[in-house]
Amino acid sequence: MAAAVPETAPFVRAAASARPGLKNVPTPVSSVAMQMQRLVYGPLKSAADRGPIQSLAGYPFLIVIDGLDECEDKDEVGELIDSMLAFFDDNPSIPLRIFITSRVEQHIQSRLNVPGVHLDNLADHCSDDDITAFLEVLFQDAGRRNAVIQAYVRQHGEWPTAGDKQKLVQHIGGSFIFASAVFKFIMGSSTSRDHETTPMTRLPLALKMNPGLDGLYTQTLERSENIPHFSNVISTVALLQSPLSTSGIAEVLGICTYEVVNVLVDLQAIIQVPGTDDIPVTLCHTSLRDFLTTQSRSGRFFAHPRHHAHLYLRLIRYEYELCRQRLGAATPSIESTSTIAYSRRYSVEHLEKGRSFLERSEAEFAICLCRKALALHPGRAELIQALADALYWTADPRVPRVDLEEAISLYRQALSLRPPTDEGRWLLLHSMGFALENHYELTGDWDGLEEAISVCQEALKLRSSHHSDRPDILHQLAGLLRARHHQFEDINDLEEAVSLDREALDLRASPHPDRSASLNQLAISLREHYRRTNATADLEEAISLSREAVELRQPPHRDRSNSLNELALSLRYRYRLENAMADLEEAISLYREALELRPPPDPDRSLSLNNLAISLGDRYRRTAATADLEEAILLGLEGLELPSSTPSDHPYHLLNLSLSLEDMYGATGDLSHLQRSISFCEKLLDFRVNAGQEDRVETLDLLARLFQKRFDATGQKEDLARLEALEDEANRLSAFISAIDT
Repeated sequence: MAAAVPETAPFVRAAASARPGLKNVPTPVSSVAMQMQRLVYGPLKSAADRGPIQSLAGYPFLIVIDGLDECEDKDEVGELIDSMLAFFDDNPSIPLRIFITSRVEQHIQSRLNVPGVHLDNLADHCSDDDITAFLEVLFQDAGRRNAVIQAYVRQHGEWPTAGDKQKLVQHIGGSFIFASAVFKFIMGSSTSRDHETTPMTRLPLALKMNPGLDGLYTQTLERSENIPHFSNVISTVALLQSPLSTSGIAEVLGICTYEVVNVLVDLQAIIQVPGTDDIPVTLCHTSLRDFLTTQSRSGRFFAHPRHHAHLYLRLIRYEYELCRQRLGAATPSIESTSTIAYSRRYSVEHLEKGRSFLERSEAEFAICLCRKALALHPGRAELIQALADALYWTADPRVPRVDLEEAISLYRQALSLRPPTDEGRWLLLHSMGFALENHYELTGDWDGLEEAISVCQEALKLRSSHHSDRPDILHQLAGLLRARHHQFEDINDLEEAVSLDREALDLRASPHPDRSASLNQLAISLREHYRRTNATADLEEAISLSREAVELRQPPHRDRSNSLNELALSLRYRYRLENAMADLEEAISLYREALELRPPPDPDRSLSLNNLAISLGDRYRRTAATADLEEAILLGLEGLELPSSTPSDHPYHLLNLSLSLEDMYGATGDLSHLQRSISFCEKLLDFRVNAGQEDRVETLDLLARLFQKRFDATGQKEDLARLEALEDEANRLSAFISAIDT
């Protein structure tokens, strides 16, 4: 200051001489507030008292205090701010301004939130344009200096492309420090010995970089972890599908707004907490959500997926309480609150994501509350839909068809009450499509499948080409068209499914958080297209897409097992096409990892057991290693005994057990293996009782083959008679199916 404003120099010199302790040499003995008072405020005031300060040319002197939140002594920070404000109160005309930058910390914000201080939240000012300009300068400079980039641009054109830059800006999330780290990673060190990668190959990898804020997140969250409701509030902030205000969070959790604020007030370094109760609470950086939802990173702060179930139950209770309050009110104002709007838009998503954690008693409680709410206000579309959602997503596994059919009836009723222009109609159609699809899978009701396709097509029309919900409906419709193709084999259905899944993937360009799901869906459609057309390019693309999905779903991603299974299945198809043992070995390895990620009582463990058993059977037929058969048999037996295994899973396990035991009989000659194979196949035939099913014909053929083998081994005439009866039924059913197809 003495150098910039010479008029203050003699006063600064005099203050320093009179009080040597003001200097931080060798150690500070005066507070920062005292130093500011003696070395800044006093000299500047003394200079101003003599008349206008010519060196300022009529402008105030500006002092910037950067990173005030990084000072560990909160009391000293408070003293500094208090003395600063007191000085300005006493000297309102002093030619001095102080600019403070800081994270939003309560001990700082509370003192500065007074008249005379202009507070501005940088979170309200998107820094993406600044990040874009920053990267533009860096990449332009790199392009002038880097010969590899120059050679690439001459051959391929602009790099990075505008699309690449946009993805980087989205991933960076407004942090200049992270932007700098990302750029350095892309360009690589000048002394790096890694000559196998280039800036062009490192750019996609940069989109997966962790911003490196885990330490900050842990340190900040520790401040509030012992405050009541901490876990509930933090998990809610992490798992909300759309931000809510502090009052909205309180309404959902059934606590007071001040209790939510009490948890969040000391977390403002990482969570944006508005000064009013009606503005949404947001995250300072999107990586906080990744941190909180990744257990290996967040540890005790992990937002467990079961909290989705808790949120669903709280939202249903909230709806019910509103219904009770509405009695006698003609047009209640509470209908327009953000919390009720959130509940009606997202409660079903919390239910879908948390239903595997719902106890049966909790599911029945939710259904009961929905019925009570509807009884209070019959004929309200949103309450009818809420009951339908509860019945569909929490269907009693003992009688799933009963709940499902009631849910479909309710969806139809709600749909008749929502006009075509109703904003919530698309979500109702979306949910109804799922229920109809599930009913088709249980019953084979083709009319239901056609209705599901029709309602999804209508839902798609209600979501514009760039709407965030459009990809989900595109994938839903593609799945329904694949199902119709399985029955009628119309290639147009399959090709439309591929087109829909491609559109969805295009709408979820990297680094979209749901890109991995879209990669999986397109891979499924392409694999089905390959099965129909034998176009190997489809299979190769499916494998490539599945590899990207697996890469995006690094452990401990909750859906990693799904991507592992999809990749393994496509590799098995290629193994059967090219007979490359490496594909089969990789598929087995992937299936093993998927199985480890699905411990009991995971509902998908049964599927993983079956997939691994099939692949081990394939390897046995290539290597004749009976150890593979023994393991496949054990896997099949476990699948039958799983408490979480549904009856629909049993036929797959019975089939694999029958085939594996047949192979074991062929390898050992032990007739007991053949006896067990026949026993499992007979049970399988009991599952496939409907005449006209191709699966029953295949089972009849398998059982006939097994009886032929036992007859050959034992000469039992009973086996021969049974063999003839099975072949006769198989021939009659085959003729019946052919007649229907014709």
